[in-house]
Amino acid sequence: MRRVWTCSGLRWSGDGPVLVWGGGRTSPLAPGRRVAFGVVDGGARTCVGARGNACPVRAAVSPRGTGARCEDCARLDRAHSVAADTLADDPRPYRVYLAWFGPGMVKVGITRAERGPARLLEQGAVTFSWLGQGPLMAARRTEELLRAALGVPDRIPYADKRAVRAALPGAGERVAEIRELHARAGELDGWPESLRREPFEPVDHTDLFGLAGLLPPWGVVRELAAGGAVAGELCAAAGPDLHLLTGRGVVVLDTRLMTGWDLTGTGGADLAGGAGVTFPVRESPAPDAAVQDGLF
Repeated sequence: MRRVWTCSGLRWSGDGPVLVWGGGRTSPLAPGRRVAFGVVDGGARTCVGARGNACPVRAAVSPRGTGARCEDCARLDRAHSVAADTLADDPRPYRVYLAWFGPGMVKVGITRAERGPARLLEQGAVTFSWLGQGPLMAARRTEELLRAALGVPDRIPYADKRAVRAALPGAGERVAEIRELHARAGELDGWPESLRREPFEPVDHTDLFGLAGLLPPWGVVRELAAGGAVAGELCAAAGPDLHLLTGRGVVVLDTRLMTGWDLTGTGGADLAGGAGVTFPVRESPAPDAAVQDGLF
């Protein structure tokens, strides 16, 4: 009988990504590693709970959602969330950053200083630079200042990030856009006095993510399903996404879709006639159509 594991998601550190499993076991994900797993027949996706607590009713959740939480647990999880602005009195220092995901894709954001660059890795930021550090509300006001004055968003859709990862420009171009925005941000009036500004010092994650020479994906896994499976060689990992080389080509798997399922190992030798995936897949547009107007 095959052993069943419960995935807790992908975790990033300076050494790279690891898959975390129930009970604390981890699986480091190095380039070239084979990734192969399936969902048990008759399985269903259940809520992962909130803030370290199991869902009291093990509610069923949508296979397409990335949060894997029922409405009640999602509400509890956001009850003490920075993103939901419910921690105004948090005494810990926060940092403001500019993150670059591709041409024309720069966002501003904040993260707890103690987390270092973990938040940037989790989002799949190809290049980033810090802007400043200070109390939470000062960091939040700075974020709002940049959004209003420079037109920089605080979110970039994952679909847009995936569409350009295999066609990124060279290091100079990757840095140029956030260098310019960092300089423009420094000239703005209205910075909170309690926020200590930081110089432009770009950090590039291209090598850590394995993006050099990345092939365009033929599709993105839309959802996991009972009895389905995927198998391939890891060629890149960025944010929650694994780029797996299968018999048909590269397919992208968002590891957030893995949470809430009971998973089991599989050899994946003849999945979908050699394609390497039997989960529902949304095929990617042709390379010319994948790039939005105005990005290049």
